[in-house]
Amino acid sequence: MVTTKLVGQVTEEEKKEIQTLFERRNGLGELAKIITADNEELYEKIVKDLGKTDTKFQNWWDNMAKKYQWESAENGSWEINFESNEIFLVMQ
Repeated sequence: MVTTKLVGQVTEEEKKEIQTLFERRNGLGELAKIITADNEELYEKIVKDLGKTDTKFQNWWDNMAKKYQWESAENGSWEINFESNEIFLVMQ
């Protein structure tokens, strides 16, 4: 059973930052799926960029959690509602 709990909210600027990273990460992931091994140089560039983006994405969550003191759980993860800027703790 999945439970969701509102644990905080971020500013519009903070939301835009994570939304940009979220969209970039998803786009790069999709690109990596369709690039063939023939284009090794492009594939390596995408994988490298995806790694950097993943790091920035995780750092954003870590920094915001520290800044706002969000509740966390061992089996949980945070999600953002891009419409309301609300942060939810989702637990499995």
